[in-house]
Amino acid sequence: MAFEELKQDLAGAEADVRSYMENSEEYYRLLTFRAVMGHQTTAIQYLLIGIALIFALLFLSFAASLAISERLDSYFSGFFIIAGFYVLLGGLIYLFRKRLIAPMIRKFSKYYFD
Repeated sequence: MAFEELKQDLAGAEADVRSYMENSEEYYRLLTFRAVMGHQTTAIQYLLIGIALIFALLFLSFAASLAISERLDSYFSGFFIIAGFYVLLGGLIYLFRKRLIAPMIRKFSKYYFD
């Protein structure tokens, strides 16, 4: 009789452990889904804002090129000046890339681990 009670207790414990594992798995699956979707929606928002800013920068650059060209009475000179500005900006970003990457890693790790 004691053996039967022990067998029933073990069967009950096994059922409890299985239930706990299934619920834990479901909890972690939901937690992972929440984290992934949070990061994904944030990335999509930044992507859309970035695209809008790139288009704005493109049109502002085009307008500045035309304005400079009109001032200098040379159609190509305004575009060359703006292109030179972007080449200079790209070179500066390349030179200071390590100083730019560290704050980005800190910011994204804050979002990732929170």
